[in-house]
Amino acid sequence: MRPNKLLGQNFLTCNNIVTDIIKAAELKPTDFVLEVGPGKGILTEALVKAVPRGKVLAIEKDPRMVNLLREKFANIKNLEIIEGDILAHLPTVNSQLTAKKYKVVANIPYYITSYLLRTFLETKDQPELMVLMVQKEVAERILARDGKESLLSISVKVYGEPKIIKKVPASCFYPKPKVDSAILKISDISKRFFKTVNEKEFFKLVKKGFSQKRKLLKNNLGLSETQGLIECGATEKARAEDLSIKNWGCLAQKY
Repeated sequence: MRPNKLLGQNFLTCNNIVTDIIKAAELKPTDFVLEVGPGKGILTEALVKAVPRGKVLAIEKDPRMVNLLREKFANIKNLEIIEGDILAHLPTVNSQLTAKKYKVVANIPYYITSYLLRTFLETKDQPELMVLMVQKEVAERILARDGKESLLSISVKVYGEPKIIKKVPASCFYPKPKVDSAILKISDISKRFFKTVNEKEFFKLVKKGFSQKRKLLKNNLGLSETQGLIECGATEKARAEDLSIKNWGCLAQKY
């Protein structure tokens, strides 16, 4: 069976990486797990074993993979497979996730990484934890270990605590991608930050701040005075990438 490159599928092949993902997900026997893009089911198989009294809801876009999965897991009672694009099936998925504790554990198609993160972190019924296989450079950008934040890193950190569990070489996938990957874990997910800050206005401000990365923040925000920046722990010469979550929260309450 030839992989469908149009769907961005690179199938995970290393069992030790599956073990690392399962461990990072801190699964309990009764957990409800959402898996996006199960492919041939190497991770799915480990998930259903890890939650024998829970449930795995797997969303797969490729009809050929859906047929393979349904045949492979025909007698598995704690697995539901939905054929379709997660981007189009969110209403169906959300109806099962509403007011339910759940975890997102998946080797996701990389082209939907940012959208998927934003969708599940911003939703009213957030997952309690996410463990995702993502492109290594994306994971590193989210953590911003170089001290340079981005719109993506701020958008993740404002909701939870991101951590790179392990870097994964391209050799652990078929077909072999041109980039390495990483297991990204986002824990302690909540909206506590927005108890004192308006969520919509916060992101409106942050997006405006990052609108032109090379410009000084005061210019992007159209500030005629910089006292507010200084009071929030920034400097007159600060760029958006220099500000922390705390800095942005303070600015959101001022502007």
